[in-house]
Amino acid sequence: MTTNKLSLRARLLRPIWSSVVAQVGRYDTVQELRAMQAGRAIKPQVPRGVTRETVLAGGVAAEWLTPEKAQRGVLFYLHGGAWTLGYYQPHRWMVARMAQATERRALVLDYRLAPEHPFPAALDDCLAAYEWLLDQGARAQEIVIGGDSAGGNLTLAMLLALRDSRRPLPAAAVCLSPVTALVPPEGVELAPVDAPQVRDAGLPVEWAQNQLASYVGDNDPRQPLISPYYGDLQGLPPLLIQAGGNEWLREDAERFTAKAQEAGADVTLQVWPGMWHVWQILVGWMPEADRAVEEIAAFCRRQQAQGGGEGVKQAAKEDGTRQSRPSSGNSSEGTS
Repeated sequence: MTTNKLSLRARLLRPIWSSVVAQVGRYDTVQELRAMQAGRAIKPQVPRGVTRETVLAGGVAAEWLTPEKAQRGVLFYLHGGAWTLGYYQPHRWMVARMAQATERRALVLDYRLAPEHPFPAALDDCLAAYEWLLDQGARAQEIVIGGDSAGGNLTLAMLLALRDSRRPLPAAAVCLSPVTALVPPEGVELAPVDAPQVRDAGLPVEWAQNQLASYVGDNDPRQPLISPYYGDLQGLPPLLIQAGGNEWLREDAERFTAKAQEAGADVTLQVWPGMWHVWQILVGWMPEADRAVEEIAAFCRRQQAQGGGEGVKQAAKEDGTRQSRPSSGNSSEGTS
């Protein structure tokens, strides 16, 4: 993050990773792509010192990843995959390493996918699992919600839904290369996918754009629970957003950060020069990914020590009077 010089491993891995990611464009349907990924699936593996346990969290398939040195707190994690691809081994490995770095258990959700289950199915699953977590005795002030790409979008949408339903907010949230606006704000022209300044080795942009309609369905893509950028961003817990300097979604993260900060939110944006979409998934293989995960762990430790932001503290005060459960259908819309 502090230097423009890429490590040797980053320079070597970039073209390899780009070729792996580009393979998604070879399949005519997302169902064919899922079948390919399932066929290549290996036995679930986690780093040494981490245990895994499958569970139903509020009726939603999920997995606990617990490091040996787990202390207090939970990392509630939402995987990416353009809302159409599921929870696979690369995400398991990345989240397990995050759990080790943060020294907290991680609950990873395998939410329902589009096109079979368009909005609001995935968000409803996330909210149901969060309520289950609270019912299990987890304290909201000790939960950090995290997600990458589409999972980062769901993370932000969860915060809006929880706040609007007056449910306890988590201590903080971490978003890796999040999608915050499925359609750009008025007057903003997106960079062409082949623009020389956008060399995203981690995101097949055209393929990802084709998945949006299957997730949005018949809904307004500017609805805040679909595109959090368009929501009221006041009263959110502290946020850490990481984006790659060479990823297509970098400007989206920058626009969201600016708007949230204007609304008074405590948002830290880290733009990592030369990095691509969700490069953190190569943790253990690439120094830049290792350092990004270390930054996430440091952020979680700071928030744990501070007890979360003002929105979290207010939520804790009011927790005893809150009765309504969050709903993906009743969040108030913001303006663009």
